[in-house]
Amino acid sequence: MAEKKQRKLQDYGENIPDVILPRVFAPLQGFLNFIREQGVVGLAVGIVLGAQIKSLVDSFVTSFVNPLLGLLLPGNGDLAAKSLRITNGTKVAVFTWGAFVTQFISFVIVAAIVYYVVHGLKLDKLDKKKDK
Repeated sequence: MAEKKQRKLQDYGENIPDVILPRVFAPLQGFLNFIREQGVVGLAVGIVLGAQIKSLVDSFVTSFVNPLLGLLLPGNGDLAAKSLRITNGTKVAVFTWGAFVTQFISFVIVAAIVYYVVHGLKLDKLDKKKDK
């Protein structure tokens, strides 16, 4: 059986790549067309940049916003340390509302950055429906 395949390949001589490569890369061509048409690369870049922006905003909120709001609010510590303690006899429930407010502030800042970047650079006009 191996001799039969070997003879077939030898019959093509130097044209072996011309016969084999299209068969090997045909499935990849469809995948590459999908990536080009659907903007998957742009989506991937957006996800990576979005993650980095979120990291930057979280650092900003932790380093600057939390301490400033912690000074303005009663009690000690920064905003993330603010909590509400409720006791019922021997049971204690602690609601760390400061950590929630911190994450909410981060979300609002990231959402505002994305909104103004998309509208400021007129990226919302680039995504047009394709005519088929």
